[in-house]
Amino acid sequence: DVGEIYSRLLDHRPVIQGEIRYFVKEFEEKRGLRELRVLENLKNTIFETNEHVLPKCEQAMHDNLDEAIKRLQAANSKIHRLQEREREERKLQADKLMAREEKRVAHREELMKEQQKKQAEVDEEHRKAVERLKEQYSEMEKELAKYVSF
Repeated sequence: DVGEIYSRLLDHRPVIQGEIRYFVKEFEEKRGLRELRVLENLKNTIFETNEHVLPKCEQAMHDNLDEAIKRLQAANSKIHRLQEREREERKLQADKLMAREEKRVAHREELMKEQQKKQAEVDEEHRKAVERLKEQYSEMEKELAKYVSF
């Protein structure tokens, strides 16, 4: 009888174990339902994304990429045309510069020939003037020699 009294008054394990089982059962059911709802919502979100959002995004991406590629190709062709024009302009400028240089060299050579010709003329005039002066001085010396002999 003491064992029965002891078990009723002091041994609470069966009651506590029952309460623990009840608590665990309630907790798992509520948690399980909550996790089930979360998983269901997640499944719906993934389905919605795969079925609707992803194709729209892919289509928008392809459309925008095609447009971007077209614009880039147009810009690339414009840049090539500009580079070609710039190359032609540089070639034209180089040709003009070469023509000016050739013209300048030809003009300089012409001036040098003209200067040499003028120098030859001046040298010839100088030589003739020196000859005339020599003749004039020699005549003056002859005349002076006539007067000196007196």
